[in-house]
Amino acid sequence: MTEDVKITQGSLEWFHMIGGILAHAARSANLPTDINLTFVERYTDGAEIDDGLVQGIRLDFRKGEPSYRVGVGRAERGDVTVEVTSHAARILNLHLSGDPTYKALLNRYQADGDRKAEGDLSRLGDWLNETHDPIVLRTK
Repeated sequence: MTEDVKITQGSLEWFHMIGGILAHAARSANLPTDINLTFVERYTDGAEIDDGLVQGIRLDFRKGEPSYRVGVGRAERGDVTVEVTSHAARILNLHLSGDPTYKALLNRYQADGDRKAEGDLSRLGDWLNETHDPIVLRTK
């Protein structure tokens, strides 16, 4: 998929695009083969998309190898869990990571509870932060 093809945020196709970007970035990061963890990100007000699953993504690492599933349970948790309102996600995905507005909004949404992160994100390494901009560039 090229960067000039934009996909509607929140659609199944969009979550699959995110899964592909995350899995590719994780593989490129040459993660240690002993990493075994689960990352879950869900819209707290997400629509049901399939069989009780709501808008979100689950990224599993087994022996350092990533795989993903689109859709997560409303109460599903991972070793790292990010919960965000669809509104906050939409606004954040309008700004590249180097934009001071992005950082200010991220801080505000975390302070207001519109975005919550549990678990040790540093276990995933820096590659995760580097996926924001490619996602923004492919989002409409």
